[in-house]
Amino acid sequence: MPRSGEEARRRLQEAALELYLDRGYDATTTAQIAERAGVTERTFFRHFADKREVFFEGEAGLREALVTAIAEAPADLPPLAVLREAFSAVLPIIEGNRPLLGPRIKVIAATPQLRERELAKVEALNHAMADALRERGLSESLALLAAKVGMAAFERAAREWRADPSRDPHALIAQSFAEVHSLG
Repeated sequence: MPRSGEEARRRLQEAALELYLDRGYDATTTAQIAERAGVTERTFFRHFADKREVFFEGEAGLREALVTAIAEAPADLPPLAVLREAFSAVLPIIEGNRPLLGPRIKVIAATPQLRERELAKVEALNHAMADALRERGLSESLALLAAKVGMAAFERAAREWRADPSRDPHALIAQSFAEVHSLG
């Protein structure tokens, strides 16, 4: 039995990933995930609202870190530069989850319910970043546009990094945002 809440969450996430890869999302129950992790099903529900949330548990921390980085960016930076710096600032969070990213993406791609949840989480993240940009004086429509463009640039850099883990993720983010600027 895991002794800490953090250890239990990690084991539940790993167990869910293993089972989803082995049996598929639909054929996996929360009871099976809990059993594989060595905890009770009640413990599962103490940590996650449902079996979809196992993959999206860190989203709140990522959102908070991005919003904080946006708020703390120098006042003279334009919106896309603010977002570039914010995404670079949260790389340690993303790097910490790196071993699970490839298999996680595979499961999400194969599971409509998880793809839907991921899209909803990304949209919520876009709106949180837009709110933070509005706090910096950007209009509502421009803030949301900037957030979505910034997210697209970051996702491009993340794909490149997954394809070639030896590349520097900070450089990939800078390159992706520079390419966005080159489109103008």
